[in-house]
Amino acid sequence: MAEQTTESPKLLEVVDLKKHFPVKRGFLFSRQVGNVRAVDGVSFFIREGETLGLVGESGCGKTTIGRLILRAYDPTAGEIWFADRRMGRVDVATMEEAQLRTLRQNMQLIFQDPYSSLNPRMTLLEIVGEPLYTNGVAKGRELKDRVADLLRVVGLRPEYMARYPHAFSGGQRQRIGVARALALHPQLVVCDEPVSALDVSVQAQILNLLQELQEQFGLTYLFISHDLSVVEHISNRVAVMYVGKLVESADTAELFSNPRHPYTEALLSAVPKPDPRIRAEVIVMPGEVADPAHPPSGCYFHPRCRYCMDRCKTEEPSLREIAPDHYVSCHRAEELTLVGVQSLD
Repeated sequence: MAEQTTESPKLLEVVDLKKHFPVKRGFLFSRQVGNVRAVDGVSFFIREGETLGLVGESGCGKTTIGRLILRAYDPTAGEIWFADRRMGRVDVATMEEAQLRTLRQNMQLIFQDPYSSLNPRMTLLEIVGEPLYTNGVAKGRELKDRVADLLRVVGLRPEYMARYPHAFSGGQRQRIGVARALALHPQLVVCDEPVSALDVSVQAQILNLLQELQEQFGLTYLFISHDLSVVEHISNRVAVMYVGKLVESADTAELFSNPRHPYTEALLSAVPKPDPRIRAEVIVMPGEVADPAHPPSGCYFHPRCRYCMDRCKTEEPSLREIAPDHYVSCHRAEELTLVGVQSLD
């Protein structure tokens, strides 16, 4: 991972971001009967040149946040401040479509599925070169040269540009997706579980490639994943989500060794231990993940929390900084002693 300090400027700052999807009933005359709170008041930041890992169970709102940042979804409320290299600091949440077209050149996405994210009827030249051609950056011979350079950067041979996606393996297809994301030299890349569909050995290759590209081009990543082992490997800082809310964020080493939220502790207990000498209790959380359309009162995690007290059932905790750069949303964060990932080093 890239070396970072707390002095690095913030590239992205999300403030109280919300996305509520309406729930409707009726066939001909449907009416709104509620909302699914996919993202419910999330705040975090990403410094220039760093990787923020965003983790949580399926359905917690991770991917929705990525799409909100790119304005694939319009937010219900909140602010998304981005330090664009040309326009300066802008609120993505309120930008008009014409401005977004320019902004999106500096914010790109690597998709989860390398099979469905590539058009099977387009060659590599068309797939990787499409952002360059659409934005008027290059065409003709210059376009071919730029695509050839991008393919070399991601470890593919330039002569492959005449081939179609079906001729490549899953790992090679994801390299194509990375090349497409890099075509316009973006500042921020949203990586939406980019290795979850790949074999473990190929996952390592793609993760190492992302780290090399980050150092080479000064990229900033929002790395969305449910795999804590992967997140630990690539991230400078980690943010943990539960049912549309951010419950904890901290430096990677700090969060893994010293979690301060019970949900983070439970997630870390399930991380596979590579050393057979390490014996750790796996915390089994009772019940089911809360319904984002009908979340519980107070702390959303309290029905599954073994440290729950009466206050947790009625009063919603705020996200607060309990140590330098360590933010937690838990009433008992200061008094609990939680177990992180054990190590024999």
